[in-house]
Amino acid sequence: MTNEVYVTAQGLDDMKKELDYLINEKRPEVINALKEARALGDLSENAEYDAARNDQAVTENRIKELEILIENAKIIDDVKTDNVAIGSNVKIEYVEEGDVETYSIVGSTEADPFNNKISNESPIAKAILGAKVNDIVSVESPNGSYNVKIVEIF
Repeated sequence: MTNEVYVTAQGLDDMKKELDYLINEKRPEVINALKEARALGDLSENAEYDAARNDQAVTENRIKELEILIENAKIIDDVKTDNVAIGSNVKIEYVEEGDVETYSIVGSTEADPFNNKISNESPIAKAILGAKVNDIVSVESPNGSYNVKIVEIF
């Protein structure tokens, strides 16, 4: 049994578009590159053939991965709640430092730490899921534990 994959509606749409591109554009390009490389002769010393085979493997693996993700996708609705949930935007304060950050809690397939989109499986998200405004929770991380305060949920 495969676990549910939490995604936003936009994330699911993006995965479907990528899958469509891979199946209808990329796969035919790879097949054509393989045909052209085979036509060059001896396959044992044919770098173009090796590159095309590698490209084919990467493409086919991504297609399978996307099919599984889409099949198991669970849409995260826009969340308006008093508790932190997947799909929430959360402003937190790092208690010891006083720094304030805003994060979006998303499924692991959409996580993008550089844009403050953190996976629901990350240590900080696990700690704050279910918390309310003004709650102070302890986050267990590989570098030790620290406290964060929920400032706002939106």
